[in-house]
Amino acid sequence: MRVVAENLWVLRYPLPILGADAGRRVTVIRLRSGNLVIHSTGPFPAEDVAAIRALGNPAWLVEATNVHDTFAKEGRAAFPDARYFAPPNFEQFSGIVTESLASPPNEWVEELDVLPLGGVPKVREHAFFHRPSRTLIVADVLFNVDDEMSVWTRFLLRLLGGLKRGPGVSRIFRKLAIRDPAALRESLQKVCEWDFDRVIVAHGGVIETEGKEAWCSALTSAGLL
Repeated sequence: MRVVAENLWVLRYPLPILGADAGRRVTVIRLRSGNLVIHSTGPFPAEDVAAIRALGNPAWLVEATNVHDTFAKEGRAAFPDARYFAPPNFEQFSGIVTESLASPPNEWVEELDVLPLGGVPKVREHAFFHRPSRTLIVADVLFNVDDEMSVWTRFLLRLLGGLKRGPGVSRIFRKLAIRDPAALRESLQKVCEWDFDRVIVAHGGVIETEGKEAWCSALTSAGLL
């Protein structure tokens, strides 16, 4: 587990795809209350579960998109007492009962904003903004291809997703997920109004600084802004 900022940590787990490793990032947010928000789930070996519990009370599990059902059962097993929030229909894909992100907990209000991205009705991705650390947390709308990925992984992401090194929007997301470009653009513009500097993505490296500029540039290049 790596410290990213005060009250903010990340863990990275393998996510094998066609012999490559797209990676899966879990973000742990500690609110002022000491309660933890665990953004995305992973295989969670016992030592990681213990390390997370040492940070505070794991009160909530969160999935930001309907296509991140891969480790839902493991997440629920690791933190059986946490309330589990996800987009509508997540239960249909994962088999795990969740609560709707349309009604996030009141305790998040002053520290963690949640915004559903319009125009992507199947994936139902949600963007998160951790105000104290000025960090945007997203799932699949943005990748950040970096040197931690193997040569084969980078090649496959470029071949299948059209992704070059650095922040970018995958061809798969553009072609298969988007159904209403205008609605998505409106949501992404709202994200641009948040005062963030760092971007944590599910797949690829954390954008530590100038994340807002990187976000807007990548989405503009993809024709989404």
